[in-house]
Amino acid sequence: MSANPIAETVATLMPRAKTELAELVAFHSVADPAVAPKSECEAAAKWVADALRTEGFQDVALLDTPDGSQSVYGLLPGPEGAPTVLLYAHYDVQPMLDESAWITPPFELTERDGRWYGRGAADCKGGFIMHLLALRALKANGGVPVSVKVIVEGSEEQGTGGLERYAEAHPELLGSDAIVIGDTGNFRVGLPTVTATLRGMTMIRVQVDTLEGNLHSGQFGGAAPDALAALIRVLDSLRAEDGSTVVEGLTADASWEGLQYPEEDFRKDAKVLDGVGLIGHGTVADRIWARPAVTVIGIDCPPVAGATPSIPSSARAQISLRVPPGQDAAEATKLLFAHIEKHTPWNARLSLEQVGQGQAFRADVNSPAYTSMAEAMRVAYPGEEMQTSGMGGSIPLCNTLAALYPQAEILLIGLSEPEAQIHAVNESVSPQELERLSVAEALFLVNYARSKQDQA
Repeated sequence: MSANPIAETVATLMPRAKTELAELVAFHSVADPAVAPKSECEAAAKWVADALRTEGFQDVALLDTPDGSQSVYGLLPGPEGAPTVLLYAHYDVQPMLDESAWITPPFELTERDGRWYGRGAADCKGGFIMHLLALRALKANGGVPVSVKVIVEGSEEQGTGGLERYAEAHPELLGSDAIVIGDTGNFRVGLPTVTATLRGMTMIRVQVDTLEGNLHSGQFGGAAPDALAALIRVLDSLRAEDGSTVVEGLTADASWEGLQYPEEDFRKDAKVLDGVGLIGHGTVADRIWARPAVTVIGIDCPPVAGATPSIPSSARAQISLRVPPGQDAAEATKLLFAHIEKHTPWNARLSLEQVGQGQAFRADVNSPAYTSMAEAMRVAYPGEEMQTSGMGGSIPLCNTLAALYPQAEILLIGLSEPEAQIHAVNESVSPQELERLSVAEALFLVNYARSKQDQA
């Protein structure tokens, strides 16, 4: 099959893709009832299910997973004897953070400077639209040459493991020959990239209590233990002087071999303010792909607005620890707990709670499916060769799938290149990347079907 008809078809489908992505972005589908009503996730799941039915998928189902979320499943049978490919995305999104910092409304897809802005546009509602585009292009050019299973998760951003537990309880459901995880991204716009490694993660909440209630800071300050000050000491103990993550017993000196990330490019991508230094040591790739990284992602304490001269009696923080390949996330959690317990001052009362966990992942980039993807990306991105990089983020489902289906080849691609600013304000997607990656995925399915037929 010539690449041109596929590319031409995808190009004609882009206006429809924009309309559909706008509809999907409009759902406030944060899988946290403290942030958004559960009905928003349920409505997004129904939208995805309806889209699959429209494309002719069979056995479309809303799967009620153990964490209370819904994942959407569908099957599109292919020719007899054809391999089966599982396509993954997730419809849940990160909270919008500070809405006032968004240039345009976070749940309203808006075109600006050649990009489409909106929460989930890249991570990962756009990934689902990418799958639809690829399949539509194939159907318009001779048909889909493989059997396709689609699974769209509803709580990936929370790390609560609903789909993982469901898949373990129903191991036959997602069985496939190859798996395309549409939730990573190119190293940068225009450079086709597959992701070789993902860091794992653990998410915990730590609460420090020192007093029965807040006290007047003039009357009791200087002797009464300050819970916020205790928490600050705990959090500060998690970093060395240069900002490197320090969790006693956790290895933090591994190196990344392969594609490197020039520091000047990283500073630009991360929008580091002029004169502000990066943290840690080693190459940037070492720091973000091969080593652990701790981040305080939230803190509960008295706000500045309306603050009173009082000694805080209680303070709480949520901590994310990214865990590199080769380290066990469960063991990292134990080490993190032990470190915090050791560094909590003044015998303050300490409460620790784990709220999420996922293991790191390393793909086999020498598998035949990668050859098929490299050929597809060479056509979709003329003049460019497929690159292999790491990714600092986590997709806990990957290890579950690898354990359940050890024969399956797992590839990670997606729309979350640096300019997308996923998880931050003003998230966006490049429509050019959406178009090219949809072409690449369609061509991959053709190449993969051919390669399996040649092996038969």
